[in-house]
Amino acid sequence: MYNPRSLRAEEFISDEEVRETLEYAEKNKDNTELIDRILEKAKQRKGLDHREASVLLACSDKKKNREIIELACQIKKDFYGNRIVMFAPLYLSNYCVNGCVYCPYHLKNKHIRRKKLSMDEIRGEVTALQDMGHKRLAIESGEDPEMNPIEYILESIRTIYSVKHKNGAIRRVNVNIAATTVENYRKLADAGIGTYILFQETYNRESYEKLHPTGPKHNYAYHTEAMDRAMEGGIDDVGLGVLFGLELYRYEFAALLMHAEHLEAVHGVGPHTISVPRIKKADDIDPAVFDNGISDDIFEKIVACIRIAVPYTGMIISTRETAECRERILRCGISQISGGSKTSVGGYCEPEPEDEKSEQFDVSDTRTLDEVVNWLMKMDCIPSFCTACYREGRTGDRFMELCKNQQIQNCCHPNALLTLKEYLEDYASEDTKITGEKLIEKELLNITSEKVRETTRNRLSEISRGGRDFRF
Repeated sequence: MYNPRSLRAEEFISDEEVRETLEYAEKNKDNTELIDRILEKAKQRKGLDHREASVLLACSDKKKNREIIELACQIKKDFYGNRIVMFAPLYLSNYCVNGCVYCPYHLKNKHIRRKKLSMDEIRGEVTALQDMGHKRLAIESGEDPEMNPIEYILESIRTIYSVKHKNGAIRRVNVNIAATTVENYRKLADAGIGTYILFQETYNRESYEKLHPTGPKHNYAYHTEAMDRAMEGGIDDVGLGVLFGLELYRYEFAALLMHAEHLEAVHGVGPHTISVPRIKKADDIDPAVFDNGISDDIFEKIVACIRIAVPYTGMIISTRETAECRERILRCGISQISGGSKTSVGGYCEPEPEDEKSEQFDVSDTRTLDEVVNWLMKMDCIPSFCTACYREGRTGDRFMELCKNQQIQNCCHPNALLTLKEYLEDYASEDTKITGEKLIEKELLNITSEKVRETTRNRLSEISRGGRDFRF
């Protein structure tokens, strides 16, 4: 039976509840009166439950769909402003013992180049990332208890934090590794990670077990219950996500929101982030094999409905998507994007040879970080390299309290300007610097507190004189 407070995967992600939700949404997709009531509730900025949000996703009325997109854009602006947080993935190892049929790292793939970074290689990659301007990384690794034990991950985190090159520093490491034990999550928390990220891939148990035929990831319950173990281990912030295209998107959408509701019900804190990747071509993986792909129109609506349903969460889109697609969905929900990314093990320091590729998926947006920063600013977005909340203890319920009350911008907006200024001083091309300086001057006027505005001006001046790492 469905029970969001249960710690059992089959109860907080109830297949019966998901299917009843989909039936309810289909039955009411043209129910204008109900849709209007749901939209009125959404305008209170308190979110929606999975059934209400599923009705919006199923809605077939073009006028109402425009209202949904417009409301999502406004909610995103209310909670996150025009800031877009920048990050990059760092793949440590593609050794993996799982048989996931949608990932080229699967054990049976004998022609992909297998590689594991040494600590010296990690230092080289981190130096290259710092020289691009990155301050926040998400480390990735295949699941292999012998090649990639928790000790290797922890040593890698220590190495990343230790690298200081010129004015560069990685100020926060987020972690995307396989589901593990409470003890190991406690070790990750002690290592000072930011957010623990784990994609569910699909919440449909039957599909999940077919897509993961072999290896430890085959265990649906262990994987689905990982976030509870992570929080028990002291990790404040966790990130959810599904791989759209593996299963029917409405099923995944409802179950994803049920998982968010479960975290709120049990831990009092919902997901810090939700990622929305779509399956893409990669080595021996052909996305056409999977018959649940979604159009850009549906993708945009999914992002909008997640933003309306879970207004406080950060939403992430990677370089899996094209520049055109990323631009389209940016305003209706996305608050974090990657830039200048490599999805291979290594490759930031030196390009991989064509015959030795180790990419997890093909990158669609191949622009440099500077090009992405410039593009964002010309859309009146503030590229933010800020990690202040993590380092000031504004995580977990403390972050959520501020965010749900729409107060986080009082520190995040000026912090975004300060970290952008650092980027302009240290890494930007001339055109990007000119564009950025104009944007900062304009955005200073949007800081409502005169005291905070003047403090920000003073700190911007100090950054011009060589000062670094100021934060509210």
